[in-house]
Order: sequence, then C-alpha cells, then structure tokens
Amino acid sequence: MIAQEIASEALTRATTSPSLANYPAIFEGFTAKGIAPQEIRPRENVFTFHAWKALGRRVRKGEHGVKVATLKTVTKRERDEKSGEEKVKSFSLPWTATVFHISQTEACRPGQS
Repeated sequence: MIAQEIASEALTRATTSPSLANYPAIFEGFTAKGIAPQEIRPRENVFTFHAWKALGRRVRKGEHGVKVATLKTVTKRERDEKSGEEKVKSFSLPWTATVFHISQTEACRPGQS
C-alpha cells in the first residue's frame, strides 16, 4: 500500500506543479536522446519512475532518464526544551529527480508492477 501512495503522490506533484523551470533541461535531455521536440510534453508524457507506476506503466530495464532539479519539502519535528511543546517545521531542500519519456516505458501486465 505504501508503494501505491508514493506513486500516487509523485503523479500528483508532477501534474500540479506550477513551475516550468525544468522544461529547458527536459527538452534538451530528450532531444539529445533522439526524441523529437514535438513528442516531448512535460506533465503529459514525461514523468518520474513513480509517477509512471501510478499510471500503470513501468520504465523498461536499462533506460536512462533525464535528471532535473527540484525542491523536496521536508518536515521536521522539534521539541522545545523550555516548554516541552512539539513544533513542526517545514522547509525545502534542493533535490534531483530523474524523468522518463513515455517511449522509455511499457504498460504493466495485470498483477505486474
């Protein structure tokens, strides 16, 4: 069940992020792999490994994706030494993710993930 939650969350992040910052890297990376620019549609046919999994597809063995820069939200719980009150802090860290084009994936067979 946890794997499904991770995949679902990855797909949600990929389809709802307002940022276009990675588009140049995505187009450059996949064009270098021989994919025509008109075939590259971020948020439609370019996703992370887990997002493809949520869509019922898997990345073929041996495929190499394109690395993109992103931000990862981290939540940290701290206990105040004086009051004993627990505080939750959220912050973003720079992160990299690897995205794959649909041509690097295949549909999962029933019962396969």
